[in-house]
Amino acid sequence: MTDSTQVADPPPRIEDLLEGSSRTFALSIPYLPQPTRQEVRIAYLLFRIADTFEDSATWSRRQRIKALEVFCDLLARPRPSKVKLLALRWTAAVPIDHQGYQQLMAAAPEVLDAFFDLRPAARELIREHTERTARGMIGFVDRTGADGHLDLEDLDDLRRYCYVVAGIVGEMLTELFLLERPELEPAAAALRARSRHFGEALQLVNILKDSAFDTTEGRSYLPPGVGRSQIFALAQRDLEASAEYILALQQADTDRGLVAFNAINALLAFATLDKVETEGPGAKISRDDVFRIVASIERALDDGRPVIDPESADGIPAAAKPPNSSSED
Repeated sequence: MTDSTQVADPPPRIEDLLEGSSRTFALSIPYLPQPTRQEVRIAYLLFRIADTFEDSATWSRRQRIKALEVFCDLLARPRPSKVKLLALRWTAAVPIDHQGYQQLMAAAPEVLDAFFDLRPAARELIREHTERTARGMIGFVDRTGADGHLDLEDLDDLRRYCYVVAGIVGEMLTELFLLERPELEPAAAALRARSRHFGEALQLVNILKDSAFDTTEGRSYLPPGVGRSQIFALAQRDLEASAEYILALQQADTDRGLVAFNAINALLAFATLDKVETEGPGAKISRDDVFRIVASIERALDDGRPVIDPESADGIPAAAKPPNSSSED
């Protein structure tokens, strides 16, 4: 197992960028052991930059595609002076209302510097998977209409989209977890088989949660003719695969931080899906529920118990249910 003292944390600026871009990952990533913690931080920020180009619906298709192509080229061939110039252009030109994303675009040179400082094997994994996602995004951007928005055709098309933007992330994270961790080799096949479903699950939950807001912004990731119940069912199946993924990690007796990172993301998604199914799009779990879920994971790890029960009768782990839920009885 890698010695966590060998790699220092990234500069505070990198941590601030993560906090401004994703509260969930800012909560879960610190549980990871080094050097994986640093690598996942940087990887998330790189994927977020690519997402920002893909989401810039007021840009022309050609502008978005060009930005994604240039980004892929920069990951393969670092040119600091060009990165700084492009960061200035992107910050000025990309239409972003989100302050955290604005700060991230301006800090692209720092993120890329940190990326190139990673250990070579991890750097190559991150580059390969980030480029796969960016190239896949180019294919979907090329399908957008004159208004800059993407219309997905059916459930299979939605799954292809989720794979590009999230399934590949699940595959990349799994390869980073496996890197230089021989204790995980017996579980490698099980983890790889479920990695894309774990990523798809998180993306589907976000799509369902944000569907009302997305509609007001003139976009929808819910294909016409596909019932919401079908998407909820798919997200539930994917989350069950994520529970099996986490159980495989725990049974391999690997670093508890790897288990905690994945369990936090999965259990928050379980709880959010349940909330949205009950209360509708836009529903969010409370901060108290977040703290309760994280505390339940830490207690389970302290006690040597499974953090998620994949055999839960209703498919929702007890830790993801509100304290007054009758289904806990």
